[in-house]
Amino acid sequence: MSAAIALFISFLLGARSACAQAPIEPGEQLTLQKAIELALKDHPRGLAARSEAEAVGETVGEASSALLPQVYGSGQDLGATDNGIGDTTYLNPGYIPRTPGTAHNRSADASQAFSPQNNYAMALGASQFLFDFGRRRGFVKEREFESDAARADSKFIDLNLIYEVTQRYLALLADHQKLIVYEKAVAQRQEQLHDAQVKAKAGLVPEVDVYTAQAELARAKVERLDAQNAEETGKAGLDNAMGFGASAPDYKLADILTYHPISGDVTQYYTAALQVRPDLSELEQQARAEGAKITQYRSDFFPTVNAVAGFNAVGNGAPPVTNNYDAGIMISWPIFNGFETEHQIAEAKFHREALLHEMRALEQRIYLEVKSAFLNWQASLERIQRTELTVAASRARLELATKRYDAGLGNIIELTDAERFYIEDDAAYIDALYDFSVTKASLDLATGQSLRQGT
Repeated sequence: MSAAIALFISFLLGARSACAQAPIEPGEQLTLQKAIELALKDHPRGLAARSEAEAVGETVGEASSALLPQVYGSGQDLGATDNGIGDTTYLNPGYIPRTPGTAHNRSADASQAFSPQNNYAMALGASQFLFDFGRRRGFVKEREFESDAARADSKFIDLNLIYEVTQRYLALLADHQKLIVYEKAVAQRQEQLHDAQVKAKAGLVPEVDVYTAQAELARAKVERLDAQNAEETGKAGLDNAMGFGASAPDYKLADILTYHPISGDVTQYYTAALQVRPDLSELEQQARAEGAKITQYRSDFFPTVNAVAGFNAVGNGAPPVTNNYDAGIMISWPIFNGFETEHQIAEAKFHREALLHEMRALEQRIYLEVKSAFLNWQASLERIQRTELTVAASRARLELATKRYDAGLGNIIELTDAERFYIEDDAAYIDALYDFSVTKASLDLATGQSLRQGT
């Protein structure tokens, strides 16, 4: 009984912990900032890029290990014959042991044993890198620059995730506000249909007014259906951008579409972009990695110096055992390698030159992106101001048409046209607000500023 109670308590605690770890509670008010934070934290694309950057970062430690002491050991016990070879000369392919023994001028009838003996050997060695004119340290620097480039690539993916979440969040806001507009339109036309039916029955308006009102109501319901579908699709897109997929809970958007005055100029934003854009930093780090390669290859023109030391014990059968020690300096120097080093240096230089050209091309593309986004942002603000005037005029026209129709001075066509223009202008105003926010997000994407704001 006590075990069952303990299991039940553990289940409750686990359920409470799971609820506490839920990214969004059902019905929670979701802000844009919160949506961005969730995407940066949970989206598989961002997680994959960060894991890949961490993996590349580990190569720095791998490269640095060559600068530290290298200690190695060996042990073996072989059953083998011990027939000596004297001072015979041969090239060892790697698996023929050279066993000392009988002198070179041994007698022709010297016996050969075919019974294996117990041969064993143990050894411990150490090596410490001293100096190589930049090869190993250049390799470490290359790995460091590659790690920086991988982190910059991860940041670039985060930058695009932020823009995707922002764009889908704003689109869902617009879809929701449009749905409200079309729901109001349906309610108004239902009321209009009722009025037309009452007036037609009383003989105050022709029967065509009823059919016209019915057609407008059906059209409004279709528009509402399209708006509902757009909102549901938009939520699925936002769920995907945040990395939720099928596990996304229901939530409500806390922000609203709005606008504000524009500040800054193209030069200011372009300067900021050159300092922040991670894709530009990635190319820069890749170019530095190629420069580190040049340092590595040039070191082949000079010797490599290592300190070595070792101990070994070799025996045949029972003891005694032969012990030997060694310690000293080992120098290696590739005197001539068929001009391979020269070609390696030239290859690295051309790779670095290509990356520098790519950087210049990217800077030009960044300027185009920044300027286009800034101009679109300016145009969107002007569009809002003009749309506000249009909505105000459409509202006044609708009010006048409604009064004329109620007074019997206007017809149903005049009224429905006024209603249709007002609905379209109201939806266009929402689109203008959306364009303002999304073009600002595009500018933040082009300058990289959304990465600072998002993190």
